Amino acid sequence: MQVSGHFYIPDRGNHSKKEIYSNPGDMRFIVDANAGKLAKWLRLLGHDARFFDGADDAELISTALKEARVILTRDTHIMEWGIVSRGQVKAILIHDDNDEVQVRQVISELKLENELKPFTICLECNEPLFHMDRADVEHRVPPYVYQTQDQFVECLKCHRIYWRGTHWQGMMKKLERVVEVDRFQ
Repeated sequence: MQVSGHFYIPDRGNHSKKEIYSNPGDMRFIVDANAGKLAKWLRLLGHDARFFDGADDAELISTALKEARVILTRDTHIMEWGIVSRGQVKAILIHDDNDEVQVRQVISELKLENELKPFTICLECNEPLFHMDRADVEHRVPPYVYQTQDQFVECLKCHRIYWRGTHWQGMMKKLERVVEVDRFQ
């Protein structure tokens, strides 16, 4: 795999679609609704982050246990559950309301500074993104985008296509505010 700008692009070989991120050993998260923006931030940074919008703490904890996910929550009661307090399920109590501060807390507490793989997970459905040959997206993106961009990735679940346009630039500025820029250079 080679690093190309801000995307992690694999060697292309003979395949038109290749996953640009897949490492089952990486940390996975389940984000409680009370810290919901954190899920998109973690996805943006390349982490599997499932959003939990249910009200049942037992279901949240059960899902975290079954799927080997770290719970991220602002709910102090979750931290009191025996399975959590004994460390059978890892959970982090998020202290701040500000989503940027929350991201810094998670990165710091879990020492994820070297585990960031931005723009490798679909922001909408939390699935890995795949490199697409430019010719394969010609009729699926606006003509100007096709003419001006040469790197495309796609989520095979929702079929959303991403490229380095102005929206990407805006997300980069957000990342620069939260984490060290040189991690993505």
